[in-house]
Amino acid sequence: MSGLYIHIPYCHKACNYCNFHFSTSLKDIEKMVDAICIELEIKKDYLNNKTIETIYFGGGTPSILMASQMQKIFDAIFSNYVISQDAEMTLEANPEDITAEILSSWKSLGINRLSIGIQSFQNDYLNWMNRNHSKEEAVHSVKLAQENGFENISIDLIYGLPNLTADQWRTEIKTAIQLNVSHISSYCLTIEEKTVFGHLLQKGDFSPVPEELTENHLLILMEEMELAGFEQYEISNFCKPAFESKHNSSYWKRTSYIGIGPGAHSYNQTSRQANVSNNTLYMKEINNRVLPESTEILSNQDHYNEYLLTRLRTKWGIKLEEIAEFSPIHYTKVKDLLMTFVQNGFVYESNNTYILTKKGKLLADEITLQLML
Repeated sequence: MSGLYIHIPYCHKACNYCNFHFSTSLKDIEKMVDAICIELEIKKDYLNNKTIETIYFGGGTPSILMASQMQKIFDAIFSNYVISQDAEMTLEANPEDITAEILSSWKSLGINRLSIGIQSFQNDYLNWMNRNHSKEEAVHSVKLAQENGFENISIDLIYGLPNLTADQWRTEIKTAIQLNVSHISSYCLTIEEKTVFGHLLQKGDFSPVPEELTENHLLILMEEMELAGFEQYEISNFCKPAFESKHNSSYWKRTSYIGIGPGAHSYNQTSRQANVSNNTLYMKEINNRVLPESTEILSNQDHYNEYLLTRLRTKWGIKLEEIAEFSPIHYTKVKDLLMTFVQNGFVYESNNTYILTKKGKLLADEITLQLML
């Protein structure tokens, strides 16, 4: 399975927690769309003409694009790539951008999965995070998408918010479940350096949420999602049967993909390319038909560490034979560590595959760090 990721680096406003590459100035958005189309053409041979099984529009805020701009990008995709007839095509969207008219245009282009950035169903928290929508708009956007024929809908929620009680968090989760969506991605609030919250933390005007609280939020999340019939196929991702994100799963399974747009990454099993995270420089270089990217050739150690970082968080776990492939020298050490984690109840073994237990998921980062080379 090969994937195509398109990064749309624009937002109406900056969320206080976000450190992704984007701009709130839309004056060059048409030129950016043209540059993205050129890069799509330049990179058409990157994966040796493999069939594209997933297409993902991320950002930024892809739903900011007009229908004509989306059409232009899709024309470039289908002109340069072989696309599977049943390809999963995901668009990240903000609630305030979703209208019946734009939903119709997305559907006509082939978009068959929406990832709606709700983050919270409480207006106080939405305002605190500088989101551009209300709880009412969030609920309406999901229902409107369903009414317009979108069955595969994912929503994002954030936990670990200051003063978010266990009861409030349960209510958030149940509100999401009652919307009858097929997928929920839920992430712990992380304070990044170059964000509003990061600056507040440096000034001493922001106190990180205690670890015990975030762990409790995750336990509640796992409990409520399991009761509702959702599978936790990755620590932050839950789905109804057969509704896993194929695109994101391909990242965790380390399959090849092409990244298009400023800040996007590409991966071809042996190396990784990273586009410059600067809109002006990206467009200038692309218009000269130069790829503004850096390349990293991956060593066996890199492959092993990335394998751990991606797979240990998932229901597919890590396999000893694959560990031996990546790092035969460290095989015994890693195996011994895994045995210790099994004995302590953090990991369980099934068919020579090691998978995190519920207890282990609370310490996933620490366990991964100990196993990394």
